[in-house]
Amino acid sequence: MPDAGVLLYPKPAGVTSHDVVAQVRRRLSEEAGRRVKVGHAGTLDPFATGLLLVLVGGATRAQRFLMALPKTYRAVARLGWTSDTGDRDGQLEHTGRLPDSLAIPTGELQQVPPAYSAVKVGGERLYKKARRGEFVQADARPVTVYRAELLSHDDERAEFAIECSSGTYVRSLITDLGDAYCEELERTAIGPFRLEDASEERIVPLIDALDFLPERALGDDEAIKAANGVAVPTPDTRDPTPVRLTHDDRLVAIAEPAADELRPTVVFK
Repeated sequence: MPDAGVLLYPKPAGVTSHDVVAQVRRRLSEEAGRRVKVGHAGTLDPFATGLLLVLVGGATRAQRFLMALPKTYRAVARLGWTSDTGDRDGQLEHTGRLPDSLAIPTGELQQVPPAYSAVKVGGERLYKKARRGEFVQADARPVTVYRAELLSHDDERAEFAIECSSGTYVRSLITDLGDAYCEELERTAIGPFRLEDASEERIVPLIDALDFLPERALGDDEAIKAANGVAVPTPDTRDPTPVRLTHDDRLVAIAEPAADELRPTVVFK
């Protein structure tokens, strides 16, 4: 088992992302004979299915780089119905009123997190407040919908392919159509990772899982410096994209460009 890697997990409906993380942690810890650190790079609602990136070992330290990747979903809207949670697990009401349009807006949007979400307001998650009957509105936040394609529809349902930025609530994109809720939600991709490549057993080594980031190969002396958090030189660049620092096919650090140097922000021992 790699010391650091990413498990492309095909999450089924009816379990939480934290359930999956706990299950993977138990299994890997038993196999290794020691406690293995396990996390995730973005949750899925219990009713949702699809790709979940489970982070193993040192990969948990690279969480923010993986969480920032865009997501792609297949979503099915139930039309003429409402749900207090925006999905099929909520209290459903048949209204018979169909949305005037099935066009989901694209581009940069300001989106208010739904009442039943994990966003914290006043130090407490919104869904806990909502379950007590306290409906508090969080501040709107910027999200980006890169693509929203209507795949099929009839009088009762509409199916969409949606590609969006991290932090976008697809449930809200569906409920914003009008009287509609998200009946099915499947995450089909996260950045370069695809659901069809998912496996509960295969862990992708972190150096490979992060190959969507540019690479800077280090010499022996540079590798020692970077491993101790010391910046290494690079041609002056205005590209703010983090860079993988590698040495002899080993991931040494992830660095942030700053003027004419790369400053390690996450170091892997």
